[in-house]
Amino acid sequence: MKVDTRHIPVLLQPVMAVLQPAPGMIIADCTLGLGGHAAAMLAAIKPNGHLLGIDFDAANIEIARERLSRVEPRDRAGQAATFTLVQTNFAALDLVIADAGLAPGSLDGVLADIGVASTQIDDPERGFSYRRPGPLDMRMDSRRGESATALIARLSERELAAAILDFADETDAPAIAALIVQRRTEQAITTTEQLSEVICEARNFTPQRALGAKLHPAARTFQALRILVNREMANLERLLTVLPACLRAGGTAAIITFHSGEDRRVKHAFAAGLDSGIYSAIAEKPLVATSDEAGRNPRARPAKLRWARRA
Repeated sequence: MKVDTRHIPVLLQPVMAVLQPAPGMIIADCTLGLGGHAAAMLAAIKPNGHLLGIDFDAANIEIARERLSRVEPRDRAGQAATFTLVQTNFAALDLVIADAGLAPGSLDGVLADIGVASTQIDDPERGFSYRRPGPLDMRMDSRRGESATALIARLSERELAAAILDFADETDAPAIAALIVQRRTEQAITTTEQLSEVICEARNFTPQRALGAKLHPAARTFQALRILVNREMANLERLLTVLPACLRAGGTAAIITFHSGEDRRVKHAFAAGLDSGIYSAIAEKPLVATSDEAGRNPRARPAKLRWARRA
């Protein structure tokens, strides 16, 4: 029987081992998603603990809310653990803490699972997937910002090439950007199918060869555009900046990334914090999925977990 991996949280055991959620703790899950990590942590912080969940996507919040409501909130003495869910970007963690009535520097743990949720990829109407026909949108919060269609129509060839190279390490970025700019003068690129076809042509992939490739030729470019549309790098950098002020002394931050550009930023920020004395310890090497987890959940294969402990 095929297992639905969308509800399986990535690197759950390493996350729990690093953050060590315990009764009474206050923990923030900055990327709530479907609530897998949050449910495990909520169960561990009762009694009297509090979970603060943040997500950009309103649909994810409702799915997570239902999942968290099924976690037994009370211990045998009847004391409860509670949760608050907020729809915003994780870059606003410090503001969310203040709005929740919590003091600055009160978090025992912070988790951020950087990347796109499975529900977003699997919904063709969101436009994240090169494998599913749909409008070329890619916004995690459809209420704000430019869609991928708008960005592709506006950016210069140089800007497109730089983003595709920086955010996805795509070596064919110049050729892809050049053909996108050429094709958009002939017809607006408004669907995932159109964009995927342009990328395959730029990389000399026939449809048959693309389907048989280990990594689809459009995968990296779609990733780069998603990051660009949602300002993911800028948001990650702001989160890394405000993190120390959100953690109590001895509190731990754990960040899961899925590609080298994200991992580099986390690695450098944590190393700089260690050198300056903000952090007392950081992960020497990223934690990755075991062969067993990667076999059960292919989405975990590229994941890297780094952690830092507040001095």
